[in-house]
Amino acid sequence: MVFKKRTFFGQEPERETPEHPAELERQVAHWLAVAPGLDAADVTVTCSGNTVLLGGTVATEAEVVRAAEAASSVSGVAEVINRIGISKVGRG
Repeated sequence: MVFKKRTFFGQEPERETPEHPAELERQVAHWLAVAPGLDAADVTVTCSGNTVLLGGTVATEAEVVRAAEAASSVSGVAEVINRIGISKVGRG
């Protein structure tokens, strides 16, 4: 498989500064996506300053805890507010 450099209309995409909430959201969402033992497909990430709000649903209580741990491990995150619920499908 060959990976090409990311471009936007032939130009390097602009990245926000690390202090920008959108960049922090991107970093947290990335860590949630690659965290082992966590299916974060239905998890939302919203940042206000350096505070991260997690929402949505996961299948188990362990995934709720894992999501908070993954978000807390991102550089620049001062506080994580975890409002992730457990989906009814995962309660079986």
